[in-house]
Amino acid sequence: MVSANRLELLQIADAVAREKLIDRELVLEAMEESLGKAARSRYGAEYDIRAFIDRKSGEVHMSRAMEIVEEVENHFTEIALEEARLKNPEAQIGDFITDPLPPMDFGRIAAQTAKQVIVQKVREAERERQYEEFKDRIGEIINGVVKRVEYGNVVVDLSRAEAILRRDQLIPRESYRVGDRIRAYIRDVRREARGPQIFLSRTAPEFMAKLFQMEVPEIYDGVIEIKAVARDPGSRAKIGVLSHDSGIDPVGACVGMRGSRVQAVVNELQGEKIDIIPWVDDAAAFIVSALQPAEVVKVVMDEDARRIEVVVPDEQLSQAIGRRGQNVRLASQLTGWDIDIMTEAEESERRQQEFNERSQMFMETLNVDEMVAQLLVSEGFASLEEVAFVEIDELSSIDGFDEETAEELQARARESLEEVNQKALAEARELGAGDDLIGFEGLTPQMVLALAKDGITSLEEFATCADWELAGGYTTIDGKRVKDDGLLEPFDIGLEEAQYLVMKARVDLGMVDPSEIVTDEDIEAAAAEAEAGETGEAAGTSPFADAETSARI
Repeated sequence: MVSANRLELLQIADAVAREKLIDRELVLEAMEESLGKAARSRYGAEYDIRAFIDRKSGEVHMSRAMEIVEEVENHFTEIALEEARLKNPEAQIGDFITDPLPPMDFGRIAAQTAKQVIVQKVREAERERQYEEFKDRIGEIINGVVKRVEYGNVVVDLSRAEAILRRDQLIPRESYRVGDRIRAYIRDVRREARGPQIFLSRTAPEFMAKLFQMEVPEIYDGVIEIKAVARDPGSRAKIGVLSHDSGIDPVGACVGMRGSRVQAVVNELQGEKIDIIPWVDDAAAFIVSALQPAEVVKVVMDEDARRIEVVVPDEQLSQAIGRRGQNVRLASQLTGWDIDIMTEAEESERRQQEFNERSQMFMETLNVDEMVAQLLVSEGFASLEEVAFVEIDELSSIDGFDEETAEELQARARESLEEVNQKALAEARELGAGDDLIGFEGLTPQMVLALAKDGITSLEEFATCADWELAGGYTTIDGKRVKDDGLLEPFDIGLEEAQYLVMKARVDLGMVDPSEIVTDEDIEAAAAEAEAGETGEAAGTSPFADAETSARI
């Protein structure tokens, strides 16, 4: 006959498993561990005492376990092989011998210990279940009920777990009370000491994208794609959308009949104004659209720096920039370009300043009057090198210039350049520049001087430079692009040219075997071979065969 107390253990395990949504076996294992720990408090903590609960009857069996070893070091938990074989002739090293213990009544302290172990084990199992359930749901929108508010952070009950919506992830000026329903985006799920932490957000750009996906069937079906989202939570947002069906207007589909679709998103985001912009691959055209409602007169792009100068009418400057720079900031986030806004008057003033500076430079270096200097600048000449080495026909074709004048200008430009070069070389030698660096093909005297000023005085030191050190580049720090100035950047040396010069120096010094260099032509040939499906010996002679020692030029 099974007693009520024994049945009660199984009923408790079933109830806890159902309530916490965890496996019944885990609960019973936690009970067994807790009973064993409670028994050790009575028999002695040095013993290995184990409990077993019969899964059908609920009866509890206690036993003392001892490991079979060759040499006994701990008489409480270990037993010699010879002695163990007296009890079980088939005993082997590493097995356990168990001796049954008589039933025992747990005291209050032992029962309390057992309860704590069960609670801890069940909590760990529940946390693991929550983590496994939610770890793959990052990026989803979830509904919950506000359970409590702590220091501005909102704890949300998700029925099967708790999540936290931090104060900085709440839309400004929105507040919640206990019992309020809330919708948020699952931003992250992490294992932490206190268990799995589910982090929610209502300010993430992805939250808006998911809301549009719920409201616009064409986005859900993939006919319309959300390419980019930029938000100033609770105030304004811009979203770039692209239609993969020429018969569907992406902006109209997102707005909906009488604005019903976009209004549903706006209401969820506490009145956040949303600009829906059609996505185009042409960066300049997309940036112009992103700056709406301001009109753009002209754009000047620097693709390497991903920076664009936008010229707007004087009266539209404030509209283009927006309140506290909001419009241009959101447009920059949406497009991924740094945007500089200037008025037509400012641009005209800057152009005039450049014109005057270049005219002055030509007047001083070529010893010509103002009119001749201005003619050169007007025709697009910006440096002495351009005047010195341009085709003579280009100079003589300028109104007011004949061939004799053009030849004289070129002679003066070359003479002036020679003076500048000799001065630069003399200064570079004073700084310690060696003949190997000065004579290296591809470096002008001004470049050698710039390198020497930075402490690079030999070809060997030049060969150890990275291409970005010479040509410059950009580093992303905290989501912002930071400019790294290159030593030769003022001389219009690009990344590819810097790579070529450094590799050439390494070849000249014997640091790199020319046969190991992988060229662009090699890469194209390898790609063509792969496309043609060539394998075997051809693959073995690929320019990528020794990738570790290969260098790219």
